[in-house]
Amino acid sequence: MTDDSIALRALIEKAPDADFLRDMIGVAVERLMALEIDGLCGAGHGERNAERVNQRNGYRKRLWETRAGTVELPIPKLRRGSYLPFFLEPRRTVEKACKRQHDTGPLMRPGCLAAGG
Repeated sequence: MTDDSIALRALIEKAPDADFLRDMIGVAVERLMALEIDGLCGAGHGERNAERVNQRNGYRKRLWETRAGTVELPIPKLRRGSYLPFFLEPRRTVEKACKRQHDTGPLMRPGCLAAGG
């Protein structure tokens, strides 16, 4: 991390508007996810449409680390298939993380031995 981004993070966290900024990020991202899900389902939330191919099935919470701080996102779930917003990376399983660590160098976490790494 560069000194500029560290200074920016410290400034944002100290500012009284940091909560407001995180809330605004959350609202904007929720709207983007809603538009993306509407496209995947073929219809808007609660809308009846003959072209609908999927339905929403609640939400799951996920924390998203930003420069403004941690934002809790309600990620929409689908009845058929899965959905991950384009701006989030999938979480790796322990086995994949240990395999990657084993392949890249001799330093391993203790839990990796049990996973066959």
